[in-house]
Amino acid sequence: MMMHKTGTRQQWLDARLNLLAAEKDLTHRSDAVALQRQQLPWVPVDKDYRFDTATGPATLQELFKGRSQLLVYHFMFGPDYTAGCASCSAIADGFNGITVHLENHDVAFTAVSRAPIEKLLAFRKRMGWTFDWASSFTSDFNSDFSVWFSEEQQRDGGVEYNYRREPPLPAGAAEGMRGSPVGHMANMSGTDPVTYIRDRPGVSAFVIEDGQIYHTYSGYSRSVDGLWGMYQWLDRAPKGRNEQGIWWRHHDKYDAA
Repeated sequence: MMMHKTGTRQQWLDARLNLLAAEKDLTHRSDAVALQRQQLPWVPVDKDYRFDTATGPATLQELFKGRSQLLVYHFMFGPDYTAGCASCSAIADGFNGITVHLENHDVAFTAVSRAPIEKLLAFRKRMGWTFDWASSFTSDFNSDFSVWFSEEQQRDGGVEYNYRREPPLPAGAAEGMRGSPVGHMANMSGTDPVTYIRDRPGVSAFVIEDGQIYHTYSGYSRSVDGLWGMYQWLDRAPKGRNEQGIWWRHHDKYDAA
């Protein structure tokens, strides 16, 4: 039985104009937040980070590919995963085609994960993606930018993610998480929940000026929500996100669900 209110076209138009005012306000506030984001101080990056890429070893500067700016998506794909995080994969489905536009606007883009490059490239081929993907397997990059944490940090309360410190993970937590959304996500990545959450998602931005690389921004958790393309569409659908638990899959796994 339909429970949503109905109305005349004029009632709809009146309500739509009220919504339009709210949407315009949100757009203006979003513009102001973007400006505030761009006004953050730049922090010099002095560590010599090294990555493995499809074309061989690369430095952080080489990931810029001659551009002055670099955007990095911190993709959850740890060395012990058998597949990339399904949430990160859904986000990647949305940004896969934009790289050419960014690169023609002086912005390089790459995903970075801790899994060895061979795993990343095999999964990229499976998903049909073309964006650059670098492995930080032998680097401190993920740890330094707060998207990977050790077993000791989990146990001792040393995980600081999204600018907040998390409490210690209690003994036996993995078993308790198996039936949870986190456990479900871990299962889709082929690992256990505790191992799964040592890697985290995020986005970081860098700029190079006069040969010096600077870190300009990092966002985590819901800060990447705006990059999750399917949600921007669902927010405009009649029933919105309409979620009851984890419903998404790797895009080649829906028929098997």
